[in-house]
Parts: sequence; structure tokens; C-alpha cells
Amino acid sequence: MTRTHAFARGGIESDMGQMETGQRKMGRLKKLVAGTSGSEIAEAALVLPILFMLLLGIYWFGRAFNVYATINHAAREGARAAVAQSSACATCASPNIPLTADQVAAQVKQSLVASHLDPAQVAFPSSPPVRNACVGGAPVVCSAVGGAGNPQICVRFNVQLQPPASLPAGSGAPACGVSVEFQYPYQFSFPFTSLNMQTINLSAGVQMTGEY
Repeated sequence: MTRTHAFARGGIESDMGQMETGQRKMGRLKKLVAGTSGSEIAEAALVLPILFMLLLGIYWFGRAFNVYATINHAAREGARAAVAQSSACATCASPNIPLTADQVAAQVKQSLVASHLDPAQVAFPSSPPVRNACVGGAPVVCSAVGGAGNPQICVRFNVQLQPPASLPAGSGAPACGVSVEFQYPYQFSFPFTSLNMQTINLSAGVQMTGEY
């Protein structure tokens, strides 16, 4: 046998060996697939939808918390603008010019737009908490917001931020400032549950001590 014939025979035997190895691997794979029990498939069919609903719930409830934090931040920006000193100089005739309710609402709107929330969906609070005036202690009603395009919020100026009855003895008069409250709707998209397409109203409420 010549050297050329020996090399050719060796190559054929090597190819046949690789084919046999591949066939053995394929046979093992078929046995593994055929050996999968029906109970495992049924378990996967039960677990996967539950896992999907869990992940979906984490997303939507996380989004609700994010919207809640965002609207409270917007209310805080409005309250901060209401209590801060105006841009007028200290030597001017009116160094502290209080903002109107519309100007406070404009600040809230600007913060909501920056966070990609729709200010048009802001609603007046259904039951705003009672706030008493710093002078006299009479209940203060919400200042009207009438500016076009401004969100409907509840703004109250010069109110007691904490009822006197809840203050410790000897602590003096309650702090005075501004309160801002409103609501924002949030809709769930949670298929196959009672929460699907349900809308809840998230409440935002901030009090801030006045800089008088």
C-alpha cells in the first residue's frame, strides 16, 4: 500500500468516526427530549404566567410610586415658590410680593411638564384637609386658580402648618406658611385581574414654612 492510499484511508476512517460521534450525541438528545415528563411541562405552564404577572405588577406599582413622588415634588416646587422672597430688591418699596394662586399653579405645571406628566389631568382634591389662618384661627378656603392652562390645585396662604392642639406644651405658636394640594389620576394595565384599567387618584400635599 502506497503512502497516498494510507493517508486517504486514514481520512475516511476519521470522517466515519466523527459521524458516529455526532449520531451518538443526537441519540442522547432525542432520549433527553423524549424523557421529559408531562408533569414538568404542566408545572412550567402554571409557573410562567404567575412569574409574568409578578413582573408586570412590579412594573406598574413601581410606576405608580414614581408618579406619586413626581406630583409631590411638583407640589413642593409650587409651595417653595409661594413662600420664597420675590425677586424684587430689598430696598424697593415692596420687597416681598406674594405670588398669586395662578403663579403657584404655573410653577406646579412647569415641574409636571419637565417630568413628562400631563398638567391637564390634575384635579382639585376631593376632600382637602382643614387649614386654619395664622391670624384668628378661622378655616381658610382654597385660593381660586383661573389662569388658562394652569392645573386646578388647592393653594392656601398664611395658614397654620400644625394644629395648636398637636403641639407640645410650651412650644409656642404654630408655624405659618403655605399649603399646596391636588390629585393626579393613575391607571393600571394589569390583564386578567380586577385592577386592569382601574384608575386611582394619587394625592399630593405639601406644607412649607413661610419666609416672612
